[in-house]
Amino acid sequence: MSEQQIDWDLALIQKYNYSGPRYTSYPTALEFSEDFEDAAFLQAVARYPERPLSLYVHIPFCHKLCYFCGCNKIVTRQQHKADQYLDALEQEIRHRAPLFADRHVSQLHWGGGTPTYLNKTQISRLMTLLRENFHFNTDAEISIEVDPREIELDVLDHLRAEGFNRLSMGVQDFNKEVQRLVNREQDEEFIFALLNHARDIGFTSTNIDLIYGLPKQTPESFAFTLKRVTELNPDRLSVFNYAHLPTLFAAQRKN
Repeated sequence: MSEQQIDWDLALIQKYNYSGPRYTSYPTALEFSEDFEDAAFLQAVARYPERPLSLYVHIPFCHKLCYFCGCNKIVTRQQHKADQYLDALEQEIRHRAPLFADRHVSQLHWGGGTPTYLNKTQISRLMTLLRENFHFNTDAEISIEVDPREIELDVLDHLRAEGFNRLSMGVQDFNKEVQRLVNREQDEEFIFALLNHARDIGFTSTNIDLIYGLPKQTPESFAFTLKRVTELNPDRLSVFNYAHLPTLFAAQRKN
């Protein structure tokens, strides 16, 4: 679609042209409160019984710390901690799923952290648990966030076999110096191989995440990153600003 074909609603743009929390979730993080008790949750569950469900599963574990990250995460190489976490998830799912017995799931997303921190057995365990407790539409969108440093092609094959059909890859920046400074060095050739393999085995939608405002980024270096992204040719591109909050995230003090 060319720019001339887009009907820009300037009044709508101006209405929301102010600073606020990043729109990565709804409600936004600032709206969450400990005052939201179980009675309010049950009331919300009953409000739109005819609507399909969108499920989000947070996998907080990472093997390495990215210095820019402000996500809820646990950096550890103790793989058994993921089993303990899945035990807790199983309890929550079995407790809450009956409330949604008459509704169907149209979307499932795994985020993190690093969802591909889980090994194949753990991935299958969680997917089996979800399918046993929720009714999925046959055309449900099943998506996962992938760290190209934390996945091999055979794991991608396993994800596809488990029903995943959408892939989001955190690239952030292709500049080697920027990657080094934020502790996220990655193999550029493998990123291309990973995305191409995802298409070959039937992933129907691919996304690339980028962050602007990282240490040592310049307009020229970011233009190079964008050029490489166009060569990757993902279906979608998500671009986030770097939020520098060193008082909250100690790792950001390294830069």
